[in-house]
Amino acid sequence: MLATMTATVLPEGNLVVGDERIASSDLGRIDHTNPATGEVQASIVAAGPGEVDRAVQAARTAFAEWRTWHPGERRDVLLRLAATIEAEGERLGLIGSLENGTPIAFGALACAATPADWFRYYAGWVDKIEGRTIPVYPHDAFDFTLHEPYGVVAVLTAFNAPMGFIGLKVAAALAAGNCVVIKPSELAPFTTLAFAELCLQAGLPAGVVNVVTGDGRTGDLLVRHPGVDRITFTGGGATARSVVAAAAENLTPVTLELGGKSANLVFADADLDNAIAMAVQMGVALQSGQGCLLPTRLLVERSVYDEVVEAVVDLSENIAVGDPMDSGTLMGPLISERHCERVLGVIERAKGEGAGRLLTGGERLGGDLAKGYYVAPTVFGDVDNASALAQHEIFGPVLSVIPFDDEAEALAIANATTYGLAGFVFTADLARAHRVIRGLEAGYVSVNGFNFFPPNAPFGGWKQSGHGKEGGLEGLLEMTRVKNAYVLFEA
Repeated sequence: MLATMTATVLPEGNLVVGDERIASSDLGRIDHTNPATGEVQASIVAAGPGEVDRAVQAARTAFAEWRTWHPGERRDVLLRLAATIEAEGERLGLIGSLENGTPIAFGALACAATPADWFRYYAGWVDKIEGRTIPVYPHDAFDFTLHEPYGVVAVLTAFNAPMGFIGLKVAAALAAGNCVVIKPSELAPFTTLAFAELCLQAGLPAGVVNVVTGDGRTGDLLVRHPGVDRITFTGGGATARSVVAAAAENLTPVTLELGGKSANLVFADADLDNAIAMAVQMGVALQSGQGCLLPTRLLVERSVYDEVVEAVVDLSENIAVGDPMDSGTLMGPLISERHCERVLGVIERAKGEGAGRLLTGGERLGGDLAKGYYVAPTVFGDVDNASALAQHEIFGPVLSVIPFDDEAEALAIANATTYGLAGFVFTADLARAHRVIRGLEAGYVSVNGFNFFPPNAPFGGWKQSGHGKEGGLEGLLEMTRVKNAYVLFEA
């Protein structure tokens, strides 16, 4: 039954370049493995130099037409695209479960409803991109600014939420009048390929959205291409350094959304039931810990530390881990065998180094899940914040719990990392909440809950968590460049 569903649901792994579907390249094809079963289920083309060049040229050709569409036309087609994405929610959710193990219970939300909201939001901005007038002297001239598209934007996305990244990046790029070449992770390419087909169904001109699949070789070719005018990348710091170095050849501007080791500060006066539930759901279960902004460091005020730790362990041990195609599953597999072994290695080193006390989990799951890439929900207590366990992004279901004595110590621990993506705070004291918001060195701070990426709010990290913003007006302006115009009146 699963084989039949896979063949029916997954798109063919061919490149989408203008109005062409390219089924082969000099680099061959790459097998794709279902992370829940460990079995090869499909393959994708590995785009080489010729295919990448064709995709960029297709985008450049389409840009000449797309930028001339009047704002109402671009607005309307993006609204149709949003409706098309939403209508395909069930299928996109199934594809997401098959390609990266997202539980089907969250699939349609992650792969359709949320991205559709982003396209609706940015469709509303299309006819509101405005410049400003600038006073000049003497008064026989007129000076003003224009926000214009870059042209071709290379969009490189991560495996954990490919349709989410499309909403974050592509919606703003298209609203601003750009065309895109998307390079999804080879670990999760299929929702992106399906999205490209939906763009054509909605009425976007061929070439406005192109998709080249492949591994790091394809990504490197894309970011080095002289026909790319801007790059937006989501992924890890090591790959980001390679992207920036490659982009430097053509001085191509880059937006980076990178990793995190976000701290979740729980004070004694907080609603502890709410704080504990969120700590486990967001810090362990969600995406199996494979999320850049997830609060994987739980900082707890010492007077309630034992109480919170006991409850966190109990909840973690009762997370419904299993087949992502089961509607009752809340936590699925890790993305690959290699990544699974890496996470298990981190856990073993932490145990050997005495980085903290292993309170639950720490092993690969067996039984019916043995063929998939499942790691048990894992909690370490009394973690040394200077340890690798607390300092490095693990990208797995591993939570580090750290006690603190007062607000100043909590902030010092939270900020003692090279990352600065997000921070979370639980307290009933409004004045403290505002002090901690100001004190945290992070681009996003959430108090007493979490709002899942509202499209009208800017998102982006500080320090080694990246630079640039996605979402809101800031995300739109990231995809435009400012032109100043000076008009001298005739005497």
